[in-house]
Amino acid sequence: MMSSGAQKNQTCLLEVIACTVEDAVRAQQGGANRLEIISQFNVGGLTPSLDLVREIKAKVSVPLRVMLRESEGYGVSGEEETEKLCAVARQLNEIRVDGIVLGFLKNGEIDFGLTERILSCAPDLKATFHHAFEDSTDKFFVIEKLKRLPQVDRILAHGGQGRWVEKASRLEAYASRARPEIKILAGGGVNAEVIKLLKATSSVREFHVGSAARENGEVQTERVASLADAFNANQEGEL
Repeated sequence: MMSSGAQKNQTCLLEVIACTVEDAVRAQQGGANRLEIISQFNVGGLTPSLDLVREIKAKVSVPLRVMLRESEGYGVSGEEETEKLCAVARQLNEIRVDGIVLGFLKNGEIDFGLTERILSCAPDLKATFHHAFEDSTDKFFVIEKLKRLPQVDRILAHGGQGRWVEKASRLEAYASRARPEIKILAGGGVNAEVIKLLKATSSVREFHVGSAARENGEVQTERVASLADAFNANQEGEL
């Protein structure tokens, strides 16, 4: 665990999932520092339309990361789906978003060849390896493999099963192994209380939220603001 002084000196970041232009605008108004653009929130996120990405980029100033996932699961159905992913990656590279979000596994291990191929189609973009990470057999092996891909600078992780105190310990272990090349982005059930807990007990300082920012399926400015307050607050006396 890091010292409290070292923890306080680190900058926090709040990433909010956006499925519409309205989601994006409200998230930025509430204090989001970055957006993840997806479609199909109910299945964990699929590739959004490029028109939506362009429209959101025109409406907000915060960095955008865009989901690259054509179907449920963490694999691809064949060369046709792979080519479609590559084509979208090339177009996102031209649009100049901040990065892409992807995650491919094969037999419980990262599909390194496929990941590398798709990243090569968007050479100017950064990348987040998403929750596929949590379905891998050996998390630390995956981290070491991802560190060989310079574009990958984030891993989205929830820390597995159990209470958040236990998850926080795992997330800290991942963060320790991943640094300095990669930062751990905590997501999956993250809310204001979880943010406070992670700030107090780990070095994780980036938080990814979906449902906690929503009401009736839509991002609400007030909800995002309350989450932003949680990571902007001084830690003393929080817990």
